[in-house]
Amino acid sequence: MISYKMMKEAHIPAVARLERDNFSMPWSENVLQMELNNPLSLWLVAIDDGQVIGYVGSQIVPDEADMMNLAVCDAYRRQGVGHGLVCALLSALKARGVRSLTLEVRVSNAPACALYESLGFMVVGRRPSYYQKPKEDALILRKEWQN
Repeated sequence: MISYKMMKEAHIPAVARLERDNFSMPWSENVLQMELNNPLSLWLVAIDDGQVIGYVGSQIVPDEADMMNLAVCDAYRRQGVGHGLVCALLSALKARGVRSLTLEVRVSNAPACALYESLGFMVVGRRPSYYQKPKEDALILRKEWQN
């Protein structure tokens, strides 16, 4: 059974591996360690049978947050893990008094756009050439709620 937990130092190598597997400009273990130590950061992992199968990371500033990274192992895609991670993140943010979550997503990433739309995120802008490898615009999405 899949569980969602706060990321710990022991999870960093697996999260870094997912970064390398999923992104053209992956974050290093050192950067992930700095995020884990940052009091403004909130990172969660999805665990199945003791293995990290996905993660999501965010940073919080008083009552709003920015989702920075989300990835799921290939073998677990389209099984609700990404949805579960975002829902777990939203719950954790609400518990901390946060009232909105913003993120960027590649305009071509139809599965991610569909996931975020299903969770109530709205397009609030576009960042031209936000992604570099390959060069592509990002949609800016935002979800707001009352605590």
